[in-house]
Amino acid sequence: MSAIRLEIVSAETAIFSGEATMVIAPGKDGDLGIAPKHTPLLTTLRPGEVEVHKEGEDKEYIYVTGGILEVQPHMVTILADSATHSDELDEEAALEAKNQAEQTLQGADKKEDLEQAQAQLAEAAARYSAVKKLKGKK
Repeated sequence: MSAIRLEIVSAETAIFSGEATMVIAPGKDGDLGIAPKHTPLLTTLRPGEVEVHKEGEDKEYIYVTGGILEVQPHMVTILADSATHSDELDEEAALEAKNQAEQTLQGADKKEDLEQAQAQLAEAAARYSAVKKLKGKK
């Protein structure tokens, strides 16, 4: 089976560098499945998990808070706002962040505060959802 080169980096560090047979990423308009020789593409990412299929191995999951996805026929690059391996996600911290974001949203009265609270809630809810989803897949 053919493979595609995958690089996932954030401002802090390189998260993943290697070969994948398929990459599923949370695009802004829905999940994207990327296989070798995929048509070139450039899009933004929403918060969610990147699923990395590796030949002969279990899938690897990486949570991203958003970013940019670039696809070339033999290379996929994800420039993540921030990224975390699934085994480093903390369910309790994710739930607390989600609850805090919900409280902040309820107290927001200005348009700018409301937009920021909505963005925080979307990221926190996606992180908590990823933790719950990935908990059994490690």
